Amino acid sequence: MNISKTEQRTLHVLTRGGAIVTEKDDKGKIIAVNCVSREGWTLADCSLGVFKKLKTRRLVASSNGGPYRATQKGRRAVRAQLDNRA
Repeated sequence: MNISKTEQRTLHVLTRGGAIVTEKDDKGKIIAVNCVSREGWTLADCSLGVFKKLKTRRLVASSNGGPYRATQKGRRAVRAQLDNRA
């Protein structure tokens, strides 16, 4: 599966325990997203367009109204990256 760099970065954060928190308008439409790592850092690369691509490909999903997290398909699609933590 062809996944862009920004999608890979977002998926990598999600597979390591991060989440995508959404902001909705009055009608329930998603208007803004915020990708947060498990340490509490915000990923600047995660935009509404990237989120929609990941959701369309079913690489992220929400359960019980919670934040969006990586699915099994998303975990398999992510390529290995070096962990830059010391």
